[in-house]
Amino acid sequence: MRARDSDGSWNVRLLQTLDEAVPLVSVDDDVVLSLPVSAILAQRFRLPTVDPTEFPEMVRIQIEKALPFSAEEVTTDFELIEQNETESVISAIVVRNERLAEIAAPLLDEGIIPRQVTVYAAQRATTHAPEGRALFIYPEGEALVSAVTENGKVSFARTLDGIAPEQLRMELPQLTMSAELQGINASFPNVLLDESCYELRDTVQGILSSPTQLVGIETPPASVKLNLLPDSWRQRRVQLVKRGEWQKRLMLAGGAYAAIFLLFLLYLGYTRFAIARLNRLIARDAPQTQFIRETETDWKALAPAIDSRFYPVEILLHLYESLPSADVRITAYNQSARQISVDGESNSAALAFQFAEKIKKHPGLQNFRFDMAAPRILGNNHAQFRLEGKPR
Repeated sequence: MRARDSDGSWNVRLLQTLDEAVPLVSVDDDVVLSLPVSAILAQRFRLPTVDPTEFPEMVRIQIEKALPFSAEEVTTDFELIEQNETESVISAIVVRNERLAEIAAPLLDEGIIPRQVTVYAAQRATTHAPEGRALFIYPEGEALVSAVTENGKVSFARTLDGIAPEQLRMELPQLTMSAELQGINASFPNVLLDESCYELRDTVQGILSSPTQLVGIETPPASVKLNLLPDSWRQRRVQLVKRGEWQKRLMLAGGAYAAIFLLFLLYLGYTRFAIARLNRLIARDAPQTQFIRETETDWKALAPAIDSRFYPVEILLHLYESLPSADVRITAYNQSARQISVDGESNSAALAFQFAEKIKKHPGLQNFRFDMAAPRILGNNHAQFRLEGKPR
């Protein structure tokens, strides 16, 4: 199954072997490998509830005690089925590393390491029966498997010897008895049968005395926490991911460097062409430019003499109109071609600032840009100020 890029749906293809899937994936894909029931061992444990930081270690010890293999030969993981203040029920899944490597050999031979190794029964259970107990019967390859799930976690699984009704009538009661021995209530409110086994529906309903629901292929199945990826595979995958990231970075850096170098060459050629063109235009327009500059200089020199806005009388009139009150007095006024200055005294610094603001807003003085430093406070609390204005 592969997700489509556009609408969020999935493409599903039926393949007979994992070898057929290898050409359809690459080392850059996030591959999730789902194991068949025949490759794993599911065990249900009931343990005391302890500190969450110590719980995984307790589970690991219990799994090692129950296994006929050494810890180095297997990969294990567990999921919490239910928990209260005193007791926790978990589902532990074990796979032999040798068997796992055999199943995943077509992928590993091509350097494709799965992101997650889980169990297909767990994915189907989480999809169709995330709450409560359920019995799931479906085909895996040429065999028929049954999985007992609790809250979407596989707590017991078995491969059935045949699919004939007579065989089911013999094996399903044995399955429920084995589940009871592990502490699982064998009255299943949910009995799920794969739609490809439709002809077995009446037989299953008759044996278990429970309504049997038909389910199809999940597109996609729900994600599960269970991950049986060996540590050596995990480390190798991290190395491959890092190597792929560095390769991408080097390719991007090389492409960026080449693009920058090409742009630099283009820019250098364009700059030389533009400079030569500008030099020709400047040389052609030099006489006119010189005339304009001289004319502008002359007009600037004459501006104070012929522009009424620069007449001292007009400026003094506007200054007088800007006085906020009689408590503000102008004591000195100076004007040159480039600047005017106004000295004054007010009964308070606030009046000085008010005077400066009115000058800046006066329509007749908008051709000047006025600035005022902080007033100097005299012994009688009066404020001396100085305003300087420059033509805009």
